[in-house]
Amino acid sequence: MDTLSQTFQALADPTRRAILAKLATGARTVGELAEPFDMSLPAVSRHLKVLTDAGLIERSTEAQWRRCTLRGEGLRAASDWIEFYRRFWEQQFDRLDAFLKRTEPEPTVSTKSPKGKRRARRNA
Repeated sequence: MDTLSQTFQALADPTRRAILAKLATGARTVGELAEPFDMSLPAVSRHLKVLTDAGLIERSTEAQWRRCTLRGEGLRAASDWIEFYRRFWEQQFDRLDAFLKRTEPEPTVSTKSPKGKRRARRNA
């Protein structure tokens, strides 16, 4: 599987996105990351493995602690891909806006008086 697909697959899960959000504020131990979730430690470890394999986090061991840190560069490919299409759609909307302005019909002159009544035509 290519890196971009692996990144989006990792980001597709709300638990993994929550883990990344927690890591965005600083390094955490596996226990700290598992705390808010109603799941076993092995289940959290499986999520961490997916994030590690996608290059989104880095895991290290310090004495008996297993720490996780966010790898910002892991999101670069996904960010670049999204940015390319954001610019593409922005250009398309700008072109559509310009087209709509060019083809906008001219305002018509109303034959109604300001109070909404038709003016009577006078024959001279």
